[in-house]
Amino acid sequence: MRNNIVHIGAGELTYEIRAIVEIAEKLNKLGIKTNMENIGDPIAKGEKIPVWMKEIVSNLTMQDCSYGYCATKGVLATREFLAEQTNQRGRTQITAEDVIFFNGLGDAIQKVYGLLRREARVIGPSPTYSTHSSAEGAHAGQKPITYKLDPDNNWYPDIDDLRLSVQYNPAISGILMINPDNPTGAVYPERILTEIIAICKEFDLFLICDEIYHNLCYNGTATKPISDLIGDLPAIAMKGISKELPWPGSRCGWIEVYNADKDPIFAQYVQSILNSKMVEVCSTTLPQKAIPLILSHPEYPAYLAERRNRYEQYSNIAYNLLKEVPGLKVNRTNGAFYMSVVFEKGVLNSEQSLPIELAEVREMVAELVNQPGVSTDKRFVYYLLASTGICTVPISSFCTEERGFRITLLELDEKEFTQIFITIANAVTGYLKS
Repeated sequence: MRNNIVHIGAGELTYEIRAIVEIAEKLNKLGIKTNMENIGDPIAKGEKIPVWMKEIVSNLTMQDCSYGYCATKGVLATREFLAEQTNQRGRTQITAEDVIFFNGLGDAIQKVYGLLRREARVIGPSPTYSTHSSAEGAHAGQKPITYKLDPDNNWYPDIDDLRLSVQYNPAISGILMINPDNPTGAVYPERILTEIIAICKEFDLFLICDEIYHNLCYNGTATKPISDLIGDLPAIAMKGISKELPWPGSRCGWIEVYNADKDPIFAQYVQSILNSKMVEVCSTTLPQKAIPLILSHPEYPAYLAERRNRYEQYSNIAYNLLKEVPGLKVNRTNGAFYMSVVFEKGVLNSEQSLPIELAEVREMVAELVNQPGVSTDKRFVYYLLASTGICTVPISSFCTEERGFRITLLELDEKEFTQIFITIANAVTGYLKS
């Protein structure tokens, strides 16, 4: 090329959650039956959408207005509905004008980071959902800045680590929280939220909180939306329907903006996000129209409770099967539908393996694990996939120095789910002894 056309942050755009699918597809062609536990898509794992919900969407498809443009911020009636829901339970009040829709929460994440001044950094958790860390790193053209989530303390944030990072890095302008957390499944109690909000106020930062799993808490845990706690702090909550309904194919997420009137710089930043939306005209109309009808339907609370109960049951099955495996650190999942398991320091090396029956598959895995820079947990994930067909994601791909794997709790068949985790427990034991 005449000029270098590659964006300075292009190297930070990685998504191992889907990248490993290519490896699984190759193994399928070689005769390995795979069980895809890598991505949080309940539909792909067989989740059945109830008839009443399908009828709502079906009826909307018969209305001509569902096929047209909506307002740049989104369907007004839906934004009014969501604002009222927030106002009923939160102390910080908003209006429909503080709700902005996007083509999925991934679109919102790209714009929230992409429209920051390049020198302005948002510190996020480690491990963290890679869409956040990739977008923040790409915006700055540098590695993401992170604070530690502690696997020895329920995956809660290390508040001292966060405070020191903020104090000694003046470029940090905001803090990201994901609550309930992806990839760890942690649910943060109010005291954790309050401590992070206090750091934001002390250092004049804004707060981003990804709350897409907010209504998927269980095992007796509870948390609060940031709108309950922030007071006059400028903040953004990220929400959507891809996980809760679930309707990931809708590509329908939104942000709620709090206290834009309290800081002129924050207000200008939010306006730039809205201006970028105007270029696109609008986001998805039909699913926005469905949101109030679904969330206010009399059968919705019971439907959501049934899903929570299943995740609670499965989280305990997984925890009980893995917690006694030597070499692992295991925390019970209490929210969302992921489990992150890490290896004890020093137990992994570059010589370990699992038995693989097919010669072609052995050759393929040998080539993969001998590539430069392959982490020890990615090596384990490759061997686990080739040996057992279970597809997970290395935890190192979630912007962390920990080594382990993330797996979903989405398999519907309890017997199959249990067998998956028995197989993983046996595979870990065999791998560490090899």
